[in-house]
Order: sequence, then structure tokens, then C-alpha cells
Amino acid sequence: MINRVILIILDSVGIGAMPDAHLYGDEGSNTLLNIYRNIENFKLENLEKMGLTHIEGLEEIRRNTITPMASYGRLEEISPGKDTTTGHWEISGIVLEYPFPTYPDGFPEEILQALEKETGRGIIGNKAASGTAIIEELGEEHVQTGKIIAYTSADSVFQIAAHENVVPLGELYEICKKAREILIGKHAVGRVIARPFVGVPGSFKRTENRKDFSLEPIGKTMLDYISEAGQEVVAIGKIEDIFVGRGITKAIHTKNNETGIEATLSEINRDSKGLIFTNLVDFDMLYGHRNNVEGYGNALEEFDSKLPEIIAALKPEDLLMISADHGCDPSTESTDHSREYVPLLVYHKTIQPEGFGNMKGFNVIAKTILDYLDVDNGIGNVSIKNMLDKG
Repeated sequence: MINRVILIILDSVGIGAMPDAHLYGDEGSNTLLNIYRNIENFKLENLEKMGLTHIEGLEEIRRNTITPMASYGRLEEISPGKDTTTGHWEISGIVLEYPFPTYPDGFPEEILQALEKETGRGIIGNKAASGTAIIEELGEEHVQTGKIIAYTSADSVFQIAAHENVVPLGELYEICKKAREILIGKHAVGRVIARPFVGVPGSFKRTENRKDFSLEPIGKTMLDYISEAGQEVVAIGKIEDIFVGRGITKAIHTKNNETGIEATLSEINRDSKGLIFTNLVDFDMLYGHRNNVEGYGNALEEFDSKLPEIIAALKPEDLLMISADHGCDPSTESTDHSREYVPLLVYHKTIQPEGFGNMKGFNVIAKTILDYLDVDNGIGNVSIKNMLDKG
């Protein structure tokens, strides 16, 4: 009997362009495949043992000699968009009808004026840009004037960069909270993000003190259903930020993949019932957006090396699921997320491996988890529990 699910989201680890990727400028994107292609002798031994290379999208590097130890397939996003909030909301059961607003030409002047009035600080930037590039471009002016750097990307985000010695973290977070209160209605972006940095001109560096301020989910999620049923929902990494704390019984904030994996292992070793929901953000934040193929590959290998320890820690009543929320192909010219399928690996030592092909809807994950935990819910789509149990 399954009474706990460990869901690990490898942030941005997509596995092939979706049929509508051309609408997003993402034709040919395949985060995983292009890492294999661009790094000589690249291999993810333990993920491959689970069945990773048997998933559609990785045919050319398939290890046919490996008999998968987990069930495997890939999911197609139903919601429009390719951002963190959209992906995680759909994983948890919320399908968006309309995409969050984006601002490729910068935000309206009334938004900036309202934020300046609330904070007393001027604003520079206000354009779509790479986070590392914009602090290199405007960091010195920011340090000299105290004006905050506002910018966006192809995603529905309002990002505020500030030097930690110029704008203390507490103040930066308060500024972001005020921006979140302003960005509502037609300007309700998916996330406001604090992007602190340190250093001197020519060598500015973003810190690990990033903080996300998301919209509250517009419907009930699997987190709500599980916690309302009296079971635990442990949120690790930025999960609490994405869901604004809703439906979460315990939150553990982590700085990077290493501490996220450590926290996950610690929670697996603790006796509990319900859901452990982990986001490992380094793939996306440190490597995907910076087009760092080698760094992305190294981060995947580091996670892969910890996978045997995770599997060994699982209790008989634990089910392990590994997936992603979108793509961010570091081999393309774009530094933005990519509209991709996501892999899904499902492991329990008594479940015989089953390939379930391509399925529509990231919310298959929510439906399956709630089915295994025997929690009534109103989430659409189908559970693959029966398919897995028959395997």
C-alpha cells in the first residue's frame, strides 16, 4: 500500500519540443537530448536504469540493453505558457485557460510609477533581458544611485535586481511584496522575483538569496486536497513560494540542488504520510538561462549520482516520481524557457515497469498521486495508477 509520494521536479529538464512549440519560437528544443549531443560520453547511469532513455524524445541515444526499473513516459502541457508557475500549477491540478501576461517591451509606466511611489526608490532597466547581462549593464548605475533594476524575460515575471549592500535583503523583499500587490488584474504576472547580487563593477554575481512572490493558485490543488485530508504536504525548495504557502504543512527552503536533495533525503527518513514535493532549481537558474551546457550536464550527473541513495532510503509505502515543469534548452540561442514535453519516471520496488508513452496534461501527476493516497478530489484528467499496478 502506498501512503506517501516523493515528487521531485528537475526544474526545466524538458524532453522534446511540443507540437505547438513553433508558437513560442522553440522549434527543435530538447533540453535533455541536446545535452547528450553536446557533451562527449555523457551518461546518466541511474536515470537511464530507471528508463529515461526509453522515453520518446531520446530515441537516438536509447540504451536498449537496459531493462527499465521504473515506469516511464512523457507529458504534454495543456495550459498555454512555458513558465514555472504554469508548469507547477498544472502538475498540481490547475489548467490555465489563458496565459499569464508577458512584457517583451517593458512594463507600463503606471506600474513603475506606482512602485516608485510605494518604495521611494527610482527604477532603471524596464526591459526584457538576461539577469546576468542586465546587472553587468546597469549594476554600477544602481550602486551609484540606489535605483532598483527592474526587468523581465519571455516569461510572465517582474524581476527586481539589487546589490545586497545597497538594498538590504529585507528591504528588497518588501519592495517585491509591494510590486506583487500592484501587479494584479490584467497585469497579474505569474511571479515577482527578488534577484539580489554582490560584487563590484566587472564582477557582479547573483547570490542564492533569490525569492519568488507568486500569485495564489486560482483553484484547489493536490496540496489543498492532501492537507485537507489530514495528510502531510512537505514543500522543499521554492515550492512554498510557487503556491504561496497554500496547502503546505511543512516548508523547507533550500539554496541549491545539493541542499534540496539533502532535505528530501532527511524527509524520506522521517516517518510521515502524504506528499514530499521538491523542486531542484539549479538546472534552470544557473545553467539553462545562461546557456551553460557543461554546467547543466554536470548538475544532472550530480543528481544522478544521488539517485541510488534516494531509492535506498524509500520505505515500502513510498512511491517516487521524477518529472519537470518545462524546458530550458541551454544549447539554443534563446536564454528563455522552452515549450517542451516533460519526462515522468515512477518507481516502487513492487511495481513492474510500464511504458505509458505520451500523455496529455501535467495534471496526470496530481490525479495519480491523489489516487494512490486515496484522497477524493475534483481534478480533471486520468490517473495512471491502474496502468502502473497492472504492469
